[in-house]
Amino acid sequence: MKLVVVIVGKDRGDPIVGASDDYLQRLQHYFPAEVVEVKEEPAKKGRSVEVVKRAEAERIRRVIPDGAITIALDERGKAYRSEQLAEKLERWQVEGTRNVALVIGGPNGLDAELLKKARERWSLSSLTLPHRIARLVLLEQLYRAGTILRREPYHRGD
Repeated sequence: MKLVVVIVGKDRGDPIVGASDDYLQRLQHYFPAEVVEVKEEPAKKGRSVEVVKRAEAERIRRVIPDGAITIALDERGKAYRSEQLAEKLERWQVEGTRNVALVIGGPNGLDAELLKKARERWSLSSLTLPHRIARLVLLEQLYRAGTILRREPYHRGD
């Protein structure tokens, strides 16, 4: 099963993204994984936020693999404990899921239609996180899920 993290915005050179890249590399020991960055739509004067989000949603749809389970990251989504996330990933593997796309919006969030069509909405926090931090937290938690599934010492849950 391949994990595809789709994120709006390109943040090369940012130290948080460097840490994210480290977790992506670690994650690849457990699951094939990649991060796909799509261009953030410029917010121009006179354009509604909805128009901006729709343009970003179209870019997102183009990079999601056909037939992928789509998960939208949203602060109003369902929160999971690390062990629950690991169980969910394991279940998808057993079911033969080929691709899971985890989508992180830009500064304006995700388009309502994209949210509606996602199979699930996950929350990393009830707080609104900058997309760079959401990227880091998501990749770290996916890596942690891999260590949980292999019963490796990284995860120290109570």
